[in-house]
Amino acid sequence: MNTLSLDLTTPYSISADQIEFYRTNGFIKLKNVLDAETLAYYGAEITRLVMELNTQTQPLEKRDTYSKAFLQVMNLWEHSEIAKTFVFSQRLGRIAAELMQVTGVRLYHDQALYKEAGGGITPWHADQYYWPLATDRTVTAWIPLQATPLEMGPLAFCVGSHKYDLGRNLPITDESEELIKTRIKISDFPVVDEPFDLGEVSFHSGWTFHRAGANSSNRPRAVMTMIYMDENMRLMQPRNDNQAKDWAQWCPGAVVDEIINTPKNPVIYSAG
Repeated sequence: MNTLSLDLTTPYSISADQIEFYRTNGFIKLKNVLDAETLAYYGAEITRLVMELNTQTQPLEKRDTYSKAFLQVMNLWEHSEIAKTFVFSQRLGRIAAELMQVTGVRLYHDQALYKEAGGGITPWHADQYYWPLATDRTVTAWIPLQATPLEMGPLAFCVGSHKYDLGRNLPITDESEELIKTRIKISDFPVVDEPFDLGEVSFHSGWTFHRAGANSSNRPRAVMTMIYMDENMRLMQPRNDNQAKDWAQWCPGAVVDEIINTPKNPVIYSAG
């Protein structure tokens, strides 16, 4: 087995303290999860797919806030065996399961998020607003494909916000940026906004508020993400139009109140 395969399959050691940190704060940043060679190899394929599949053609100055935030391409695993190997990584899936303290995880979907040079902010939001999922046993792995200094717009987290029911009814908009920012300030929530080293990966809960700054550098901020859910996650009756759309797009054939066991939602890792 080659080094690249080993780096995607061998377990990454998670301590009890790290699990508790994630449980308490709603996110964690982990160093040296992937090595430079692995990121370069899979990153080249992910970048190729983003350039090939992206449908955004408007110049930045003519886009709305959401479209200025990043080029977004989803379910790359369905377009490339190389990308599929990366998305189906046992190493990453096991980290997700251990942080959530579940027996295993399924894929909800993957997405590449490329913040172009000059790209705008990603407004404050919570991902699970979009997901018709019955519990909070969800986590997103945010994987920069290069070192990401502050000027490139790394992900920032509102510490402990996953425990509070505020702003959960807001999609990603200018409104979510202003309202959540105000509530964070009023509630005196700490915010962690730090660079990412090469190989550093963050994991955040579906209800953790997060944002990213603008990319003021002269090169794209390339990021790959995987959204995991408890392998026993059940479909919830959608509570908004976005959740209904997600059901149709990412869990086609799933049935309300039953485990989301569809071809698009394979088990990535299971301890059982």
